[in-house]
Amino acid sequence: MQFVFLMEQVVNGLVLGGYYLLIALGLSLIFSVGGIVNLSHGAFYAIGAYISIEIARVFGFAGGAVLSPVIVGLLGILFERFILRRFYRADPILSLLVTFGLAMVGEQLIRIIWGAAPIPVSLPQALKGPVFIGDFLFSKYRLFLLGVVIVVLTGIWLLLNKTSFGRVVRAGIQQPDMVAALGIRLQPYMTTVIVLGVGIAALGGALFAPITIVHPAMGAEIITVAFVVVIIGGLGSFWGVILAALLVGVVRGVTIYFYPAAGAASIYVLMFLVLMFRPRGLLGERIEKFE
Repeated sequence: MQFVFLMEQVVNGLVLGGYYLLIALGLSLIFSVGGIVNLSHGAFYAIGAYISIEIARVFGFAGGAVLSPVIVGLLGILFERFILRRFYRADPILSLLVTFGLAMVGEQLIRIIWGAAPIPVSLPQALKGPVFIGDFLFSKYRLFLLGVVIVVLTGIWLLLNKTSFGRVVRAGIQQPDMVAALGIRLQPYMTTVIVLGVGIAALGGALFAPITIVHPAMGAEIITVAFVVVIIGGLGSFWGVILAALLVGVVRGVTIYFYPAAGAASIYVLMFLVLMFRPRGLLGERIEKFE
């Protein structure tokens, strides 16, 4: 029986890892291509959750989950055009400070529009209840989330590896000078990466709203864990971020099973151990500045 409970915690950890992954993957892509440490990424995640709640009042949960990332992605275009574009070639500390300020502004705007109190979100009726797989008992909604994360990852992998857009983005990450020498401007590609990154974060906010607490500071809470995932995985590594997110989720889930009080601390201990032996992360690559 204890083994069954442990395996259930492992699956819950994978779901938690998928949650972290939707935030960390966009964060990693934006840094890899543009050299921007986007501390406002969590704000887009939180805004995505709140917008999905409003849309769901009219179009249902599915409508909110689909339309919220689109709306936040459009906000990402404005974000890149009027803010980030000024800092691609500037000292990275400047973009860090600006996005930190933007994160604070986003959090306060949420308080002004929706108030400071947490907003409860109900599970979709069709996805309520458990699923029995042999002796294992799993939440139907959590398995649905795991499936969505797999679909999203597959789509991003295909985009980055099977399209001309992806080839330019990967070349821009590894050899930006060579891309510039070929007369290819990374600017339009960076806009698309921003839209993709913040849209994925908004999708995470919309999908995980029913099983997390939706409140104004939720973006600030998740951004720390997202950075931990990116650091463990290694900057510039698609598979590194995936591996790190799943590892962090499982380690936290299993730790909570054995010693609940150490759940939050376990991910930071994991980061320390990884960096002791792999300072560039599990699958980290050398990153050159955006040009």
